[in-house]
Amino acid sequence: MNKLILSGALLAASVAGASAQSAIDAFNFSRSDMKGTARFMSMGGAFGALGGDLTTLSQNPAGIGVYRSHELGFTLNLDCQHSQSDAAGYKLSDNQVKFLLNNIGGVATFKLNSSTFPNFNVGFTYNKAASFNRRYRGGFQSLSNSMSNYIAGVSNSAGVTVGDVTSTGSYDPYNPNDGGFPAPWISILGFDSYINTPLGSADDPHWVGLMGDGTTGTGSFSVEETGHVDEYNISIGGNIANVVYWGMDFGITDLRFTQSTFWGENLNDAYIDDNNQGLTRTNANWNLRNAYSVSGNGFNYKLGVIVKPIQELRIGLAFHTPTWYNIDEAYSAGINYAYTPAPDHVTGNPALTNGGTPGSNSYNFRTPWRVIASLAGVIGNNFIISADYEWAGYGKMRFSDASNYYYDDYYDPFYPYDYAATRSLSPNDSYYPTNKDIESYYQSTHTFRVGAEYRVTPQFSVRAGYSFVSSPVRSEAKNGDLNIYTAGTNPSYTFDNTTNYITCGLGYRVKKFYVDVAYVYKHLSSEYHAFSPDPQSSSFAAPQAKLSLDNSQIVLSAGLRF
Repeated sequence: MNKLILSGALLAASVAGASAQSAIDAFNFSRSDMKGTARFMSMGGAFGALGGDLTTLSQNPAGIGVYRSHELGFTLNLDCQHSQSDAAGYKLSDNQVKFLLNNIGGVATFKLNSSTFPNFNVGFTYNKAASFNRRYRGGFQSLSNSMSNYIAGVSNSAGVTVGDVTSTGSYDPYNPNDGGFPAPWISILGFDSYINTPLGSADDPHWVGLMGDGTTGTGSFSVEETGHVDEYNISIGGNIANVVYWGMDFGITDLRFTQSTFWGENLNDAYIDDNNQGLTRTNANWNLRNAYSVSGNGFNYKLGVIVKPIQELRIGLAFHTPTWYNIDEAYSAGINYAYTPAPDHVTGNPALTNGGTPGSNSYNFRTPWRVIASLAGVIGNNFIISADYEWAGYGKMRFSDASNYYYDDYYDPFYPYDYAATRSLSPNDSYYPTNKDIESYYQSTHTFRVGAEYRVTPQFSVRAGYSFVSSPVRSEAKNGDLNIYTAGTNPSYTFDNTTNYITCGLGYRVKKFYVDVAYVYKHLSSEYHAFSPDPQSSSFAAPQAKLSLDNSQIVLSAGLRF
């Protein structure tokens, strides 16, 4: 077999035991979105200096101080999604439609009969802070490498022996009882499904995958993600002399995230174990399916201020603490396989992780800090223009053990930063390698929002907006200059690029009632990676596809001010 096969042994990137977390998971849990009332969304979310809208309680809570009357309202959202993958010119698309409740809540105003402190306001809202719903699929008409070779590289870099992955009457590799370090789940699964073969000594084998000299084949993938971050906001605020508006918000969050992934290969002239007699050639059709689910609850705090030095100008500033989560997860995987012709020793199908019983884990997680600076101008009684800038520090996301939130900077220089480092780190912080990965892969994002509203008549308004979100991924990770560490038995990952929103909408007021409608177009470009490339070897290519994810949303809000 050529160097392509053996380069898997040089791979430092590893899929750790299923209970470990990855930097990819951290970003999945922290992804933000533009969700809220129709008026908020139709103006591109640029509301940080305006207030007087239910969504601002979770953006700049000083917006509650702008209210001079009570309000009750709700928002519905029809989300139509279209995705397309492009793998070297081979394109596939998918579609789905979701119906969401974006927002519901109310504000109560208490007049204080004081020119210095005219009112004190209290609000409660439910707001969908993020929707994780997305689905995409794709295919590769010609594979230059197999995921089985990547998994072989994981086993080689982890020093996995045949005994580590072999189940006997008294030994279960998924739940080892010999006191040794457990093998990565993906290594056990690869051995059980015959996609990995150990060559040489059983105590010091060299693992190889299915692809070698003369092997050709095709690949396919699909990913479906569902879930949300729902936020329940309790806000208080007021104003000082109708010049300074202040507010604070206490948020309780509910996180739900599920991910189902599929990777399949159809290989010709693949290499498989010939019943401990070496390697034999066969056709191999196999696929890996992963199921992953997360649930958690958290809390955060927001503080904001809006200053109106003159009637025509508003200046806003808001600070969002991280959300501190307690998270529970469950995970499982399986490989289906068919070999033609199949060696006599190939039995059982499919191979399942942990005997088919889902694994579980609990831990703490902290999302990024956020800062929002805003500016708005009001021209007469007819025209509003506003702009926001938001900074979010994704490189400072953090995992920690469920027993505490402790994090230190301990690093043992005698253990190089590779898979082995996960075996011997400070007992105070078992998530040190993952948190260092977060800093290596992710960076701060910069969001720019601009919106405008023109009141055509006292009852009827038109609105438009635009928002741009920079990529959260560092160029070194995106360009394949780093090993990308994943967790569990899912070597695939997706890196998001920039996000653009184009928005417009209409508003109608009649006496105490209002109805707003918005159209929101969202475009996100991403890159799918079947597994990590080897930065030390350009020939060790990983299948990669460009993703175009487009959402068209129709948003309807209705409410009562009294």
